[in-house]
Amino acid sequence: MGATVRKRRKAVVEQGDCVACGCCVKVCPLSAIQVVKGIAAQVDTEKCVGCGKCAKECPATVITIQEAAV
Repeated sequence: MGATVRKRRKAVVEQGDCVACGCCVKVCPLSAIQVVKGIAAQVDTEKCVGCGKCAKECPATVITIQEAAV
């Protein structure tokens, strides 16, 4: 029997294109996103459950929900 790799969905922010508006921070139900140093949003992957609310809210469309091996 081989080890099973579980995959979870996580939000990923395209750091170079993020304008740090904070819209994603306001809609995240688990407070998994913070704007760091006023430069870009950063996702706490330990808290993120991949619900997609931040990606839908992002006016710059720089947040995607991706599969992450756990």
